[in-house]
Amino acid sequence: MGRSGSRGSYAVGRERRERIVEAATERFSTNGYAGTSLARVAQDAGVSTTGLMHHFPTKQHLLLAVAEHRFDVAAAIVDSSPGADGDALVEALLSITRRFVSEPGLIELFVALSAEAADPAGAAHALFAARYERTVRELGARFEECARAGFFRSDLDHEAVARECVAVSDGLQLQWVLSGGRTDLLAGVRAHLERLVRDLRPPAAVTAG
Repeated sequence: MGRSGSRGSYAVGRERRERIVEAATERFSTNGYAGTSLARVAQDAGVSTTGLMHHFPTKQHLLLAVAEHRFDVAAAIVDSSPGADGDALVEALLSITRRFVSEPGLIELFVALSAEAADPAGAAHALFAARYERTVRELGARFEECARAGFFRSDLDHEAVARECVAVSDGLQLQWVLSGGRTDLLAGVRAHLERLVRDLRPPAAVTAG
């Protein structure tokens, strides 16, 4: 009974934490990081400020959780697409960019955190290093799975292809920030994926096309 109660408390705590992160994601996206207070996020999440700080002692802790949530959302979009379907995988990557475009405030935060993550002593370094490694590995595996099914060429380094996709997306997000939002992020990612798919298609498919 004690253990059951502990599991129940853990589930409640996890649900509360997720609610706080979702509320912070929405506030950071619309009001920006500087324009959002912990009290405002707590109110949106339906918890006390003290309750919020039990999970996130500082605003920086909450920001890192929002960044991790963004990684999770992108991974979930890819995971939801059929495993060996190359067209569905490309569409999933476009869907991730559409999601990013719909949350412009988070693009700015992500770019700022990416710069901080370059410093091994920075708070974001461990999170970004681990999640980039995981993203490249898992996306590379999906490209390889599609290659085994005949959608893409099998004579390529599929993790390198995945790394290129991540680099283009992140680079265009930086340009979007530097241009004050004038860079067409979605068009840039789409153009890159279209060129990439032409290179990835097996020779027979290219000839048939």
